[in-house]
Amino acid sequence: MTDIYIYLIIALLPLTACMVIFQVNPYHALVIRGILGGVAAMLYAILGAADVALTEALVGTMLAITLYAIAVRSAMVMRVGVLTEELKQVDENILNEGKAQQLFSQLMTDLQKVFRQYHMRIELISYKDMDDLDRALVEQEIHTTCIRQAPLEQDDRDQAEIQPYQTKTRIKRLYNIMKNELSSSETILTYFNVANPEEKHS
Repeated sequence: MTDIYIYLIIALLPLTACMVIFQVNPYHALVIRGILGGVAAMLYAILGAADVALTEALVGTMLAITLYAIAVRSAMVMRVGVLTEELKQVDENILNEGKAQQLFSQLMTDLQKVFRQYHMRIELISYKDMDDLDRALVEQEIHTTCIRQAPLEQDDRDQAEIQPYQTKTRIKRLYNIMKNELSSSETILTYFNVANPEEKHS
């Protein structure tokens, strides 16, 4: 009877390992990885390898999961650079340009919905002027910029009201995701190749 329990525990190892491999959500994968480590530690303890079980529990499970969680948390984020004035107006609900601010808030909401499917979060980082914003994009401090377009000529104002913002990214994958899945009409998308600034796609 004891051997049956051991065989069942052993069978859990490849099962949980396969679940980790095929798990799409990285946070769920971390939880399953913790279960895998716990099963392995329990098996080692049953087989009499207490030192190996302790090592697996402390290093292979607790420490590894903590480091992986930090790595995933840092990697699964899109840093969006915006001007400080723009962000301040949104935070303070300034109503003198209420329509534009509503469009900006709606654009950020739409971006969050799109990238939530990829288990990513949006982080807004403010810069005081356009020079700092462009430098941050070139030096890869941020992944994307989102700025309000400059006022256009009278003939182009209708289009400016429809697409008052310009979103520029240096990551081709992020550009493709936004181009294919962003339904918002408040922005014009642009791809900026840091290695070759002349290469741009809109």
